[in-house]
Amino acid sequence: MTRGPLSAAVPAGKAKLTHPGKAILAGGIAGGIEICITFPTEYVKTQLQLDEKANPPRYRGIMDCVSQTVRHHGGKGLYRGLSSLLYGSIPKSAVRFGVFEILSNRMKDESGKLDSTRGLVCGLGAGVMEAVLIVCPMETVKVKFIHDQSSPNPKYRGFFHGVQEIVRTQGIRGTYQGLTATVLKQGSNQAIRFYVMTSLRNWYKGDNPNKSINPIVTGAFGAIAGAASVFGNTPLDVIKTRMQGLEAHKYKSTMDCAVKIMKHEGPAAFYKGTVPRLGRVCLDVAIVFIIYEEVVKVLNKVWKTQ
Repeated sequence: MTRGPLSAAVPAGKAKLTHPGKAILAGGIAGGIEICITFPTEYVKTQLQLDEKANPPRYRGIMDCVSQTVRHHGGKGLYRGLSSLLYGSIPKSAVRFGVFEILSNRMKDESGKLDSTRGLVCGLGAGVMEAVLIVCPMETVKVKFIHDQSSPNPKYRGFFHGVQEIVRTQGIRGTYQGLTATVLKQGSNQAIRFYVMTSLRNWYKGDNPNKSINPIVTGAFGAIAGAASVFGNTPLDVIKTRMQGLEAHKYKSTMDCAVKIMKHEGPAAFYKGTVPRLGRVCLDVAIVFIIYEEVVKVLNKVWKTQ
C-alpha cells in the first residue's frame, strides 16, 4: 500500500505531520474566538499609541483610558472597531498556521522533528505572508476606524462604510499604509513566537516527538512566546500604528516616522502601550495555540488524511 507524505499511519518514533487544510481551518477558528476575548486590551493599546504628546495627551494612562471610554460610551465602547478586527482575525490566523504547516512539513528532519532555527524561518515566512495578504489592510482599517470613532465628529458609520470611504477617497492604496512596517512587525512577531514555541515543545517532548502536550502547558508556552515577541518588536508596532492612523500623511515613509517619533517624543515613545499590549499578546498567543492544538486533535479524529 502506497502512503502519501501526510498519511495517517505514521511509523513509531516519527512525528505526525499536520495537513495544511486542518491547519487553515483550526487556525481560523482559533483566531475568531481569541479576538472576541482580547479586543478591549487591543483597543486601549491603540488609543494610547495614537495619543501623541503634542496634542496634549488625552489619557493619563491605561486606567484613565478605560475610565473615559466607559464613561462616554459605556462598556461597549471598549469593543468599538471589533468588527474590523474580527473580519480579519479569522483569515489572518488561518493563513498563519496554514503557511507555517506547509513550510514546516517540508523542513522537518527524517524523524519529523522541526528544530528551533527552522521553526524561526517557518514563522518568518508565515508572518510575512499574513502581513501582505491580511494584516496590513485589516490593521489600516482598524486603526483608522478606532481613531475616527474617538474624534469629536466620527465620519465612519461602521466597518463596511469605513472601508468604502477609505477606498473612495484614497484608493486601494489607502488600505495598505504602513506595509513595510507591518511586514517587519508580523515577520518578526511570528519568527520569535514560533521559534520560542518550537524550542519549548522540543524541550518538553524530548525523544518522543508524538508526546501529547497538556492544554495548560501549551498555554504557558504560548504566553512565554507572546511576551518574547512584545519585548522584541513593540517599537515596530508603534511605528506601524502611526503609519496607519488618520494622520499618517505627516510621515513620508516608515523611516521618516521613526525619525520624527525619536526627534519629537524621545525613545520612550517607541514603547507606548507596552503594558496593555503585553497583557493582550500573552493572553492572545496562549488562547490561539490552545484552541489551535485542540481543534487539530478533533480534526485528526474526524478528518483522516492520506
